[in-house]
Parts: sequence; C-alpha cells; structure tokens
Amino acid sequence: MSKETLVTLQQAFDERRSIYALGNELPVEPQAIVNMAERVLLHTPSAFNSQSSRLVVLFGAEHQKLWDIAEEKLRVAVGDGDFSGTKQKLDGFRAAAGTVLFYEDKNVTQSLQEQFALYADRFPVWAQQTSAMHQYAMWTELRTLNVGANLQHYNPLVDEDAAKAFAIPDSWELVAQMPFGNIVAPAGEKTYQPVSERMKVLGL
Repeated sequence: MSKETLVTLQQAFDERRSIYALGNELPVEPQAIVNMAERVLLHTPSAFNSQSSRLVVLFGAEHQKLWDIAEEKLRVAVGDGDFSGTKQKLDGFRAAAGTVLFYEDKNVTQSLQEQFALYADRFPVWAQQTSAMHQYAMWTELRTLNVGANLQHYNPLVDEDAAKAFAIPDSWELVAQMPFGNIVAPAGEKTYQPVSERMKVLGL
C-alpha cells in the first residue's frame, strides 16, 4: 500500500461523520457508488466467511419510494401527534441522492447454526456484527469520494412494504438504511471522551 493511499484511508477514517444536510447532486457518477457497494460486499470480513450481508442500492424514484413508505408508516404510528419534526427529518433523507439498504440473509445464519451447533446462539450476534462492518466500510468508502451519509434504523416499521416495493427475498432481514448524497452542510462539532479512559495498552 502506497503512502498516498494510506493517508487517504486515514483521512476518510478520521473525517467520516453523520451528515444530515444531503443533496442529490453527487460529486461522482452513480456507477461509482454501485462499484463501491460491490467492493464492500466482496472484501468486508464475516464470521466463518458467511458472506451473509446483502445490499440494495436505491437511486432516484426508488430512493424516494423508500422514504415515502417510511413517512406513511410513521404518520400512522404518530397518529394525531405533531408530525412536523418527523416530516422535516424524512424530507432530509428524501433530499439525498440515494439510500443503501443493509440486509442479513437469515437462511445463511440458520444454515451455520445447523452446521455448528456449539455456536448456534452466537451466529445471530455475529450476523449483526458482520452487517455493522459492511455499514462502516460503506460509510468510510463514501467519504473517500466526498459523499456524505448517515445511518438510520426504521426497521421493522418499513420492512414489509419495502420488501414488496423492492422485491426483497423473504429470508433477507433489514438491518439499517444509509441515505447518501453530496454534502450540503458539514456535520457539527463532535466531542471525544479521553482515549486514556477507553483503552489499555499492556506489555509494550
């Protein structure tokens, strides 16, 4: 790995943030996002090399459809309550260029539970960890392209309607949603707890 590549990776690692002010004018071609998602799927590790993560990348009208579904479901959930704050938040996601949906294939997890009964209770936990690694890899990769993103969890509220809308297999379980787009406004200041309170180094 070249020094230049390493610096780029370090910068992306340091600068990845939750960006909520997103637009639909990507600084790269949409295919670059698709290529990135493919790379994330191929090269992100998974327990027992399960490769159980599944991605759905939505652009344009399909992206809009997801947040229309979320709004419809949330309006029902809120009922007669004040919906203005929720509406503003959803409009922010809708304004983005696209959304990545992160799924885990339950059939893969169940198959591993059957093959390795000693660890059966751990495989659902490891599947969630696998998904988290894919989410972080995608998020960091997006930052290398100067594409902003944030991570949402409107599951299971949107699961059924999203599955119908996007022809999702029954065995795929929705874990998270990641709206992405050009950065309209940067993230706010972030505070950090002291590393000394969160880390130990022994034997050095």
